[in-house]
Amino acid sequence: MSIFEVDDLHLHYRTRFGEKIPAVSGVSFALEQGEVFGIAGESGCGKSTLVNGCMGLFIPPLYPTSGDVRVAGESIMNRTPADVRTNVLGRKVSMIPQGAFNSLSPTRKIKDIAADMIESHEKGVSKKAIHDRLQQRFRLIGMDADTVLNEYPVRLTAGMRQRCVISISTLLNPQVVIADEPTSALDVTTQKAVITMVFDMLDKGIFSSMIFITHELPLLRHVADRIAVMYAGEFVEVGTTEQIIFDPRQPYTKALMGAMLSAEAGQKQKKPVAIEGAPPNLAKPIVGCRFAGRCPEARPECHRNKQDIRIVGNRQVRCDYAV
Repeated sequence: MSIFEVDDLHLHYRTRFGEKIPAVSGVSFALEQGEVFGIAGESGCGKSTLVNGCMGLFIPPLYPTSGDVRVAGESIMNRTPADVRTNVLGRKVSMIPQGAFNSLSPTRKIKDIAADMIESHEKGVSKKAIHDRLQQRFRLIGMDADTVLNEYPVRLTAGMRQRCVISISTLLNPQVVIADEPTSALDVTTQKAVITMVFDMLDKGIFSSMIFITHELPLLRHVADRIAVMYAGEFVEVGTTEQIIFDPRQPYTKALMGAMLSAEAGQKQKKPVAIEGAPPNLAKPIVGCRFAGRCPEARPECHRNKQDIRIVGNRQVRCDYAV
């Protein structure tokens, strides 16, 4: 049995006028023990909305339409926000957010923020037990526990703040960690240090599996076992990292790779090509393929016929003409 499953998930936003705007449409995937599943796509494609759905966290104006999310076979959908915060977030599924500075109160020490995480889920735990646990965890991942825990976030570097957020997010040893662009605000050197730390935690069994969300496909090449490419609320291609990076089949995946700078041998001379046009307006009914208006390979029928995701070899592709 997969450790984490998303089954035909549909999510929508509801405007103040009662209008429903689809944001995630028919997303399905399964995550295995020890696997890192990458999700890539342009800004606005629905990645962060999918994150909220994967955690069972629906705060208006976001609402579930249909589908299911299961952790170790147990559904986390249709729960109250209080139940989700107490019994799902942190314990079963935890998130590493994009902006570490926005996640840490500047007026409280790291040890107090971390203690809140434990106390909100484990009633009656003693201050000494919390202190010992924080010391052990921060030292386990290579941080100077005595110094860092007694500092305020504003006195730490961006990279150190992100390490603290990751440490706090995983204090309860969740089964699945969702990393929502955790390195996008960091310089390259700090990115490497943070990624190394995350994978060290995975190797040590602090958490079981990870969903890594980013718009940087080259980064996913180094961290993910499989990659899903997302466009306009849908997965358009799902395959192994090698398949997606070196042999993309779906036109959008090809275009996304063609827009990347590459330092690979034989690729340096290729100039990146921008993807013309803009994603469709999801507030309006869409007929045909959602990428058809920007696709250089589009045929007349692409503008008329809805494209379903299908199996091509050992990958999933949302295109009737991908081979």
